[in-house]
Amino acid sequence: MWTRKQLLLLLGCLGYMAVFFYRFLWLDDLELLKNIDWPELPSAVTHFNFSTSPQNCDYHLVNPQDTYRVGEFLDVLITARYHNGQPKNYGGDFFQAKLHNTKMKAGVTGQVKDHGNGSYSVTFLLPWPGEAQVHIRLIHSSEAVDVLERKRESHPGKVYFNGYFHYNGSSAVMECNVQVLGNDVCTYLDPVSGDKWQCVRPQKMPCNSLIYHSMGSYRKVTNALEDSLLSESVTDKTISGSIPSLNVTKDQGSSDLISKLPTCKPGQELLQPSGFYYEDVWTSLVCRGRHFPHPSDVLGCLKGKDIHMIGDSTLRQWFEYLERFIPSLKRIDLHVNYQSGPLIAVDANAGLVMRWRAHGLPLRTTKTMMSDLHYEAAHLAGIGGGPDTVIVLTLWAHFTNYPVRVYLERLERVREAISALLFRSPETTVIIKSANTGYKSIFGSDWLSLQLDMLMRAMFKGMGVIILDVWDMTSCHYLPDNIHPGPPVIKNEVDLMLSYICPH
Repeated sequence: MWTRKQLLLLLGCLGYMAVFFYRFLWLDDLELLKNIDWPELPSAVTHFNFSTSPQNCDYHLVNPQDTYRVGEFLDVLITARYHNGQPKNYGGDFFQAKLHNTKMKAGVTGQVKDHGNGSYSVTFLLPWPGEAQVHIRLIHSSEAVDVLERKRESHPGKVYFNGYFHYNGSSAVMECNVQVLGNDVCTYLDPVSGDKWQCVRPQKMPCNSLIYHSMGSYRKVTNALEDSLLSESVTDKTISGSIPSLNVTKDQGSSDLISKLPTCKPGQELLQPSGFYYEDVWTSLVCRGRHFPHPSDVLGCLKGKDIHMIGDSTLRQWFEYLERFIPSLKRIDLHVNYQSGPLIAVDANAGLVMRWRAHGLPLRTTKTMMSDLHYEAAHLAGIGGGPDTVIVLTLWAHFTNYPVRVYLERLERVREAISALLFRSPETTVIIKSANTGYKSIFGSDWLSLQLDMLMRAMFKGMGVIILDVWDMTSCHYLPDNIHPGPPVIKNEVDLMLSYICPH
């Protein structure tokens, strides 16, 4: 049976573009929506005290043991409580959990299961020998999640953009977005991808006089109660528990965690957890990841490669890391806005070309020329591909404030473009970087990011592409959450990417 929430999301997709539904049936969008189903509140919250209190939540160990060994699992039970200390009897809270050792720079995520009655099970893999400590955070209460979801679906204009029009010596700055309310609007349709953008029509200027784009601003869409549910005092807070540090011992079979892993290749199913940190180095549990400690190692892998990175600033960090790490890789100044690109760096002797450009609109950026902004599907249509071509794509951070239907339509167009690319050049390497943690507001929350990430993984499942799980890599590191992860995380992310490009 479909929940009321799922049906409303589906109707939203249909109402926006009925054709989309018929094109998307073969992917079964009903099943896609199941991936992001979240428990609904039993009734509307009327007071802050009737929400989850991170100070009152607690957790304890299930079936404690005298000894723990590498490769075994640890089970923990969380009890969610109201601000008066009473336990809750419904679910929907958003917890993040990790097992870590700060001294050893080790960490692994825990898998949280919602029982729907105010209790949550967390399962941790024990992947390293030595001390390990449980750490659990309440990111958002179920009541805050309800606010995030309602505002996502009902207020797509809470983030808006500026369009700069110039015509015959006159200029105007107008509001633009994926969809602008009103009848007097300019609609821009990409001739290749079909992506749509709209701006309020300027007076006495033609629509084709739109020259520049930039971020506009934010609109307040929450009331006082909703603000309190999303306030810093109850967001991203560590909850207390009764579990002391554990001492994990190594035994004969502990090496089995990674000894039988396959080489890294497209189409591999992601596991949970997908890996762990030890001594600040990420070990993949999906495939036999490699590490590239020296510039010569990276250059040996990327020699002769034509790399196209398309995405947001979290992917630009990969471009920046490689540009800094490889001394012979030199950037060519294209005299464009750095925030949106395009950027290009080359090593002529190695035959290496590396590009990064921002994905198409919507894009929160400083003033940039519209002609420099390409939709992903349209850009992919202009790439021939081949065994030396690497496509790296990410698409999520600038879509968290939009209804799910907007993101689904965008993913569908990207999927079709990737399918066409792999049809004409099946040896092309296509890597899709997942979302990462770091957002904590009404305009971009980890919960909103996770929803989009689950849709992305479901959309590309079964294709000959690589989904690089950086969600785990950012949620269990010792550095604080940041939408732009710190250098140790970026190095490990890039090493994992290189492991797929050069698995041997």
